[in-house]
Amino acid sequence: MAKPGYGKRTTPGQLPRTPHDFRLLPTRERYVAAFVDHLPDGAAMSVKQLAKQLPLYGQQAISTALTALSVAGHLRRVRCAVGAGDETRWVFRTFWSRTAHDNEWWNTYLTAENVPQATEPAPDTDTAPPPPWVPDEQPPPPAREEFGKEQDPEPTAVPQQSAPTQAPSAPRPSENAPSPAYLALARLGREDHRLPLSAHDCAALAPLAAAWLTRGVSVDYLISALTAGLPAQVDAPVGFIRRRLTDKMPPRLPTADSPSPGAPTPTRRVLMECTDCGRPGQPEALPDGLCRPCRTTHQTGQAPTPATETTETKTHITNLRDLLKTV
Repeated sequence: MAKPGYGKRTTPGQLPRTPHDFRLLPTRERYVAAFVDHLPDGAAMSVKQLAKQLPLYGQQAISTALTALSVAGHLRRVRCAVGAGDETRWVFRTFWSRTAHDNEWWNTYLTAENVPQATEPAPDTDTAPPPPWVPDEQPPPPAREEFGKEQDPEPTAVPQQSAPTQAPSAPRPSENAPSPAYLALARLGREDHRLPLSAHDCAALAPLAAAWLTRGVSVDYLISALTAGLPAQVDAPVGFIRRRLTDKMPPRLPTADSPSPGAPTPTRRVLMECTDCGRPGQPEALPDGLCRPCRTTHQTGQAPTPATETTETKTHITNLRDLLKTV
């Protein structure tokens, strides 16, 4: 088991365990996934510790398997800041899901982990100080990393202003007071030329986009979800966006309790890590749980075929048996 606050965390909403879980994965990944799935929450999830428990594979093989499981949608590695003030500590966690999920689901789930929490148990005070974020000599994370961060305030309707000395004016036309949802849809064509929407299209889709915003996501997150993973050509942008707004509607985020006056509210900050190299970043900047260089390497690398993998496993088992005979 890991230190208190660290290790494995099981995500909610998974399907019941069956004998056919992970059957679509290669042999090694299926073997590692079944082992991790049966570990209790709080179990150590480092490559070194897993390799000690799985004698068939070394640390390099376990690391490669975890990367493949991240791409398959079963896990994400994060850094969590827990506590408040001087008691804040960084803990490393691996969120695990027996049921594979896409990037949008993981981004929404980790966003929910970032909402203010009334209480959060801090790990032992003997733990090491918080790890560095990104060393100065490293290149800056990809541009997509900024999605989901709190930046400039979201565009809002016409500000409420009091004018006691003036008579009430007639309501402004809707086009002069666009909603945040309308503005987000209007930006899609600028973010990606494959998604041009007319004013009429934006007005028709605005209620669906507004439903996303009422569930706690930001305008930047909404735009990122609608523009991620586009096909080479979008023949009907309005229908495509309507389908995405409907099918990928995020779950409602939990509402935090109102803080007491004058007392700071502890917050839980989640920073996802690249499953392969450990580089930190926002969830939107690490699709499949991988940074851009590692994702490129994974996409261009040649995965071992099941036949080769089986031969290597049999050879390793034979060597182990020969060693046991000599003892």
